[in-house]
Amino acid sequence: MKLSKRLQQIEALIAPRYDHIWDCCCDHGFLGAALLKKHLHANVHFVDIVPDLMATLHNRLLHFFGDDTHRWHTHCLDVAQLPLDQFSGRHLVIIAGVGGDLMMEFIEALQARYADISFDYLLCPVHHQYALRQALIKQSFSLHAECLVEENHRFYEMLLVSNHTEQGEAIHPVGKHIWQAQSPEQQASIKRYLEKTLQHYSRITQGLNQPGMDTLAAYQAIELK
Repeated sequence: MKLSKRLQQIEALIAPRYDHIWDCCCDHGFLGAALLKKHLHANVHFVDIVPDLMATLHNRLLHFFGDDTHRWHTHCLDVAQLPLDQFSGRHLVIIAGVGGDLMMEFIEALQARYADISFDYLLCPVHHQYALRQALIKQSFSLHAECLVEENHRFYEMLLVSNHTEQGEAIHPVGKHIWQAQSPEQQASIKRYLEKTLQHYSRITQGLNQPGMDTLAAYQAIELK
């Protein structure tokens, strides 16, 4: 199965330095299966809360990766309950396909459980990106990488972050690297995203919403190059 543009970019952001990769809200498991093929030394954990979905995925993994059962695991549970402490090594937790508000709940729960464990998150929220960034900054997370992807007229910010400040650069409230284009096509996409974001927060501020006004001002200050 060919990965979507969004999943391809998530895959591209993952360096071969992790012992355990947690594909949370994994749906049909396409991303995790691609990671099994690419990261031959890593254990890949497929996580979703839907029992029937996970049972079907488990059987599919047995069919295609039956010789590597020691390298993949299926977990039918809430992301907030990830058993990270049961597996030694360096962890990457991927959370994609849900809103930034739900991601914040997952992260707060995981940080409360594993305050002393250093690990990375790869986040791709479908909305509430600004609020998610604020929450990560508040919890002293640091940034390894960020990028912007446009797929089917929707935009996705991706953030590869660490839960320890000393392991990367500061997270910017509205992003820094996502506004830096490497090609004319990317420049056009970034411009569309900024215009769409400004329109969104302009509508919110019509009700004199002060937080919305502050957010709008932050995006208005972005200078595209």
